[in-house]
Amino acid sequence: MKFVDEAYIDIAAGDGGNGCVSFRHEKYKEFGGPNGGDGGRGGHVFAVADPNLNTLVDYRYSRRHEAKRGEHGMGSDMFGAAGDDITLKMPVGTIITDAQTGQVLYELLTPGECITIAKGGDGGFGNLRFKSAINRAPRQKTPGWPGERKSLKLELKVLADVGLLGMPNAGKSTFIAAVSNARPKIADYPFTTLHPNLGVVRVGPEQSFVVADIPGLIEGASEGAGLGHQFLRHLQRTRLLLHIVDLAPFDEAVDPVAQAKAIVGELKKYDAQLYDKPRWLVLNKLDMVPAEERAAKVKDFVKRFKWKGPVFEISALTREGCEPLIKAIYQHVHDLQQAEHGVVEVDPRFVDDAPQ
Repeated sequence: MKFVDEAYIDIAAGDGGNGCVSFRHEKYKEFGGPNGGDGGRGGHVFAVADPNLNTLVDYRYSRRHEAKRGEHGMGSDMFGAAGDDITLKMPVGTIITDAQTGQVLYELLTPGECITIAKGGDGGFGNLRFKSAINRAPRQKTPGWPGERKSLKLELKVLADVGLLGMPNAGKSTFIAAVSNARPKIADYPFTTLHPNLGVVRVGPEQSFVVADIPGLIEGASEGAGLGHQFLRHLQRTRLLLHIVDLAPFDEAVDPVAQAKAIVGELKKYDAQLYDKPRWLVLNKLDMVPAEERAAKVKDFVKRFKWKGPVFEISALTREGCEPLIKAIYQHVHDLQQAEHGVVEVDPRFVDDAPQ
């Protein structure tokens, strides 16, 4: 299935039915009085977060969505029936904005969450509503109110705890395949990842986190160069960024430090808040560096990159160093989740000096 993370739709809630002017006409009932009923409410338009969807492709070619209008009121005190509602299923993580103003209207963040994105119009009043002691034969009625009409932009931001950041061919796809259940396309050319891949990393029973493999960034990505700029927004909801660096590029003229600095620069240009997110440095492809040269090469990179945060040395291909990294990520995500609920606790299984 083609990954679609943007779509534009037009929605229209149903108009309310008109009220009715009617009088009772029965034999031997000289003064039957008014009996015109109200019109029915127009149908609403709902949006529901469906965890089984992961793309907005359903809305790429189906742009117009209309709910039914309410029925008109009728005589004999009969009110019109309400119009049928419609429900639009969208992936979890969808942001709904006004296509004209750009204002964010709704966000679907919880599976099963249901919101009203367009309200149906109320039904009009029949002449039964206007009967009074001084107006016993009213001939007034009101038309139904129109339903809401909106032009909306749907934007999908994948919900992941950890986002992978790096140049094309840095080994992100290999890493996500090594640690999760995701099976992205892997090859020895740069742009193998053409859309985000989500993988669930299982650390233990009922212990997991979600990692997102984003297409690689290149210099100038914040201005639209390359593929990664289309998906940078998917990193905005992550709790942690892993900056994966190819420590042994095929081209010896390529400087990994310069590439890493370019990525950080593009991140800062794109979004300052994204730049300020917790970020760990992951030096990949150590299997391609001779064992006796690894320590010196890592030390030289960290020094030239002027990095003061956490550093992990791995080989995604052989899975060397992946397990300590996974445990550290889980503990970090776990701590953030607990802090959000006002509780901070450490899982003893992931503390090296904890008693067994």
